[in-house]
Amino acid sequence: MTNGSEQRPPTESAAQSAPPAEPPLIKLLIDLGPLLVFFGFFYVYGIRTATMALMAATLVSVVAAKLLLGKVSASLLVTAALVTVFGALTYAFDDPSFIKMKPTAVNLLFAGVLGYGLSQGKFFLKHMLGEAMALTDTGWGIITKRWIGLFIALAVLNEVIWRTMSETAWVNFKVFGILPLTLIFAALQLPVLRQHAAKSEDSSGQ
Repeated sequence: MTNGSEQRPPTESAAQSAPPAEPPLIKLLIDLGPLLVFFGFFYVYGIRTATMALMAATLVSVVAAKLLLGKVSASLLVTAALVTVFGALTYAFDDPSFIKMKPTAVNLLFAGVLGYGLSQGKFFLKHMLGEAMALTDTGWGIITKRWIGLFIALAVLNEVIWRTMSETAWVNFKVFGILPLTLIFAALQLPVLRQHAAKSEDSSGQ
C-alpha cells in the first residue's frame, strides 16, 4: 500500500510536466501553407511573383508558429532564412535559378548538420523527435544516416530536375514530389523504429 501510494506522485507530475501536443492540423498548415501559396501564385502570376508570395507566406508561418504553437522549430527558421536569401536574389537579379536552388541548399544544409552531429557522437534528430519516439542510440544512428542519405538524394534530384526540365515540371516536383517521397521514406523506417525501440524504465523494472 505504502509503495503504491509513493509511486503515484512522480507519475502524475511527469504527466503534468509533459509538453502539450501540437495541434496536427495547425502544424500541417504552418508547414505546407507557404508551399501551397507558391504553387497557386505560380500558375496565376508566374515564378517571380510566386517567389515573393512564398517569402511573405513563410514569414507568416514563422509568426503563426510562435503565436499558435508557442515555438518556432529550427527547421522552419532555417527554411525561412534560406527562402528570404534566395528569394531576394531571385527578385534582385530577376533570375529564378536562385529560388530553384533553394531546396538543394536546404537539403544539403540539413544533411551537413546531421552529419556533423553524427561525427561528434550527437544525434540531433533525437533532440527534435525524442518526445515523439524512444530509440536506442544505435537506432538513432541508423535513422540519422538514412535521413542524411535522403537529404543528399533530394538535393541531387532537385538539381537534375530544375536544370533539365521545364519550370512547370520543377514546380510540380517541388509541391507534389518532395513531400510524398519524404513520407514514403519515413514509412519505410518503421521496421528500424520497432527493432531499436528503447525499453521504458517501467517495463525494464518489471
